[in-house]
Amino acid sequence: MSDTTTTTTVTLWNEIKTLVETIDVDVTKNVKGNASAGVRARKGLRLLRTKTSDLVKATLGKGDTDTDA
Repeated sequence: MSDTTTTTTVTLWNEIKTLVETIDVDVTKNVKGNASAGVRARKGLRLLRTKTSDLVKATLGKGDTDTDA
């Protein structure tokens, strides 16, 4: 396992955790009636889908190099 792959995976994971926390705040505000927060929450969810896909690809790529060794 290379340090670059590990760093990329950890970085993506930290970005996802931060994004989820942000979405949580916006969803809570939206429930209380803030329509703009709902727009931000939906945008965040779309970004979350992209980031999780990137994380899956990064971990699959790491698994491929592990089996080749």
